[in-house]
Amino acid sequence: MDRLSIYSSPGEGEGLVSGQYWGELRLFLEVAKAKSFNNAAKRLNLSHPTVARKVRRLQDLMGVQLLVSTERGIKLTPRGEELARALATFDQSLYAITSGLQEDPRRAEAAVRVSITDGLNAFFAIPTIEAFSQKNPNIHLHMKSTINLNDVRENQTDMMLAFAPDMRADLVVKRLGNLHFHPTVSRGYVAKYGLPTKANVSQHRFLQSHFYESNLEIWADWLDLVAKGRVAHYCEDTFVYGIMVKLDLGIGLLGTYTAAEPEAVPLDLGVRISLPLYAIALGERLESRPVKLVFDWLCEIFSEKNRWFRHAFSLDDLPPTREALDKLSH
Repeated sequence: MDRLSIYSSPGEGEGLVSGQYWGELRLFLEVAKAKSFNNAAKRLNLSHPTVARKVRRLQDLMGVQLLVSTERGIKLTPRGEELARALATFDQSLYAITSGLQEDPRRAEAAVRVSITDGLNAFFAIPTIEAFSQKNPNIHLHMKSTINLNDVRENQTDMMLAFAPDMRADLVVKRLGNLHFHPTVSRGYVAKYGLPTKANVSQHRFLQSHFYESNLEIWADWLDLVAKGRVAHYCEDTFVYGIMVKLDLGIGLLGTYTAAEPEAVPLDLGVRISLPLYAIALGERLESRPVKLVFDWLCEIFSEKNRWFRHAFSLDDLPPTREALDKLSH
């Protein structure tokens, strides 16, 4: 028989068992992630007609409908969803394999991808990179923004900081500290509109995010507070959201650590929200020494030993702001 036996080595078959559509499979995964031919075409530096044509060819070769076009973009069929999940898993496995082949175990040299929210990255990870690099000069960090707050695979990363555990068998999860949130304004806002208090909060403006509105249970206290005032603006980018607060545009819900900014004014408005932090990594990648070193570094930064991430935290624990910027990681 010409077919590749399950007992044969990978190189013994005359052809690839997946057929003649390696390229189309890669392209289909990009379309499935982007949920749009146009967006996938931009990511792949191809034209819209080329992407659409290759997807049609893949469907013809496989003899199955993988997606349908709608007014809102691309919608995967059940078989398309199944294929996309399988390809995403394969993509991660292939990355792990190729990264392992490139690493020199004697020198612990590798590129390691880490996904963290922009705020936590800027305040905690980035300031400690130089010290980490001095100890591990051959490890190259690729710091990435978080696309999905709780799915390491969707972020296409080796590890991430998440707000919920992912208990899939191929992942390693470690419980860290807590991220605490409280209402915050700028000193400029206070100078213009006065200090917001529980008594006068109805007279003040708020900065809101659909992210906070997406989970009524977690963000209930904040949502109740916002309902007492007026929403001035919405923003979905966490970094830009913080800048809007800094530019006196309203009261925002920010991480406690932002009180380290000299112009930030934390408000005692009865809102105390805490989220657990988890370090999540691909178990297969943690077998690599460089990846394990980075994972340990990430866990140390955001552990409960860091005073900003203690499981219990109050405004009384805030250090003087002038000192705080230099001591975020201590």
